[in-house]
Amino acid sequence: MAIINQTEEKVFTKTLIAGVDCGEYDIDNSMKELESLCEAGELEVVCQVVQKKDNPENKYYLGEGKMAEVKQLCQNNDVELCVFDCELTGSQIKNISDYLEIEVIDRTMLILEIFSKRATTSEGKLQTELALLKYKLPRLSGMGASLSRQGGGGAGGGGARRGAGESKLEYDRRHINQRITLIKEKLEQVEKRRDILNEKRKKNDVPVVALTGYTNVGKSSLLNKITNSEIFEKDMLFATLDPTARKFVLPSGQNAVLVDTVGFVSRLPHKLVEAFKSTLKQAKYADIVLNVCDISSDDRDIQLEITRNVLAEIGVDNQNIITVYNKCDKLNEDFVNENGVRVSAKSGYGLENLLSIIDEKLSHRMEKLDILLPYTQTALASTIRENGVIYTEEYLENGIKITGIIDKKLSYIYDRYKI
Repeated sequence: MAIINQTEEKVFTKTLIAGVDCGEYDIDNSMKELESLCEAGELEVVCQVVQKKDNPENKYYLGEGKMAEVKQLCQNNDVELCVFDCELTGSQIKNISDYLEIEVIDRTMLILEIFSKRATTSEGKLQTELALLKYKLPRLSGMGASLSRQGGGGAGGGGARRGAGESKLEYDRRHINQRITLIKEKLEQVEKRRDILNEKRKKNDVPVVALTGYTNVGKSSLLNKITNSEIFEKDMLFATLDPTARKFVLPSGQNAVLVDTVGFVSRLPHKLVEAFKSTLKQAKYADIVLNVCDISSDDRDIQLEITRNVLAEIGVDNQNIITVYNKCDKLNEDFVNENGVRVSAKSGYGLENLLSIIDEKLSHRMEKLDILLPYTQTALASTIRENGVIYTEEYLENGIKITGIIDKKLSYIYDRYKI
C-alpha cells in the first residue's frame, strides 16, 4: 500500500473510508476499526462517509446521491483509494472504481493485504494466499485494478499499481483452482507436522496454554513477559500473524508451553477463519485458553464477545477459557469482574495471580511427594527439581527427607521411598 521512494520515506496513500449503516452492527465501532486497519496497512484516512439505509444498493453499495458526494470528497482531498466497510462483489468494485476513477477495495481485501505483508513463515504465507485466491475467484471479472494491491506496486504511484493489477487478470479460474488445490495439499502437510509435534507434547504430557483475543490487545507482550522472550510486538492491528510457542515454568515448578495466535477483528471474514484453522487449532487443542482483551478499550466487551464466538466456531471448550483483562495500567477507574484476571504486561501487575490460576487449573497433573530418599539415590532429587518443586529438604542419618510435588507421570519412580 505504501509507496517507497528512493529516499526510503513512506508516502501514505490518501484514503476515504465508506460504510452503510443497516442497523446490523455498531457502525461507529466498525468504522473506527476500519480506520485502525487502514493505519495498520499504512494508509492515511483523510475522510469518511457513512450512509444510513435499510439495505445497500446493488450497483454502488451506496446510493447514487451519496456516491456523488463521495466523488466530490475524493477530488477535493486528492484521494487515491476508497475502502468500503463491507465485502463487495466484483461488479460493485468495478462500478464504484469506474465512477470514482480511483482504486476501490473492501474490508476483506484490506485485511488480506495486511496479512500478506506481515506473514513471515511459509505456513502463514500459504494461508494468506489461500484466503486471497478464494476471495478473488468469484470476482475475477470485476476486480480489475484492485488486484494490483496484492502484487507489484513499488515506486511509480497508482498507475504502476493498476498496471500490476491488470496482469493479475491473466489468471483464469482453472489456474486459480489448481493453485488452491496445491496450497491445500501443502497446508495439509504442514498440519500433519504440527499434529506430530502436538502428539509429542501430549506424549511428554507438556500442558499447552494458548493466547487468543482481539488483535492489538497485548498478547505478544504477555508472552514476552511470562516467558522472558523477545517476540515482535507493536501497537497496531495484526502485529502478530504466525503462531509462536515458548516454554515457561509455573509457580509449582510445572513446565508448560505458551502459544501466541493471530488476533481477531469484528466480522472476521469466514475465508480467513477457514484459511487459518490449522493455526487456530493451537487454541482448540490447548489445555487452557487465555482470552485477552484491552481493559482500557471502550470496546472490551465487544472484543471478548467476538473472540468467544470465533473460539466457539473452531470448537474450543468454554470451560478451558480464562478471561484476561490486560493493560490495566491504562485504566484510571476501578474495574471489578470476578470472572476475569486483571494484568498489565507492561508493568507485570497481576501476572503472579494469573500464573497461580493457571497452575491451579493444571494442578491435577501434579502429585504431592513426602519421601525419604537414600543417599545412594540423590540423583532422583534433580528429577524432582526439573519436573516439579521441592518444598522442604531435610538431611537425616538414613537419607534425605523431601516434601514437594512432581509431574504425575513420574510419581511412580518415588513409590518405594514414600514415608
